[in-house]
Amino acid sequence: MSTPTTVDGIEGVKSLVGQEVGPTDWVEITQDMVNLFADATGDHQWIHVDVERAKKESPFGGPIAHGYLTLSLIPRFLPQLTQFTGFGMGVNYGTEKVRFPSPVPVGAKLRAKTRFDEVTDIKGGVQIQQTVTFETEGGTKPACVATIVVRQYV
Repeated sequence: MSTPTTVDGIEGVKSLVGQEVGPTDWVEITQDMVNLFADATGDHQWIHVDVERAKKESPFGGPIAHGYLTLSLIPRFLPQLTQFTGFGMGVNYGTEKVRFPSPVPVGAKLRAKTRFDEVTDIKGGVQIQQTVTFETEGGTKPACVATIVVRQYV
C-alpha cells in the first residue's frame, strides 16, 4: 500500500498548495463492482452490465465502469494520498468540475493522484480545493479528472 503524505494542521495544508501527491496503489475494476454500483444507483445501462452485448455492440469492446463509479472511488483513494492530523474532522463540501476523458473497461486497473490547488481559511478550519486525476494502467488519457472541495475543521 502506498504511504500517504501526513499533513499537520492548517499551516501543513497550506504548504501543499501547488503540489501533487500520489499516485495510489492500483485497484482493479471488476464486473461485480460495476453490477453492485448499477444496483445501488439504478443505472443498468447495457454498456455497464450486459457483458455479452457490450462485447458485440459497444465501441469499447466490452463493458465499462460507470463514470460515477470511478468518481465514487475518491474516498477510497484519498486516505492513501494524505492523512490529516491536527484536525477534529473533515467533510466533503462539493465538486467544482468533473470530466471523464476516457472509459474504464471492466478489468482495468485504476489509481489516483491529487494536486492541492487552493486552501482558504473558513470559520473553524480550512477549505481545500484539489484536483484528483484517475488513470488506467496503460492508458493514454485520464479516466476522470475531478476538482473537489473538502473542509477540515480543527
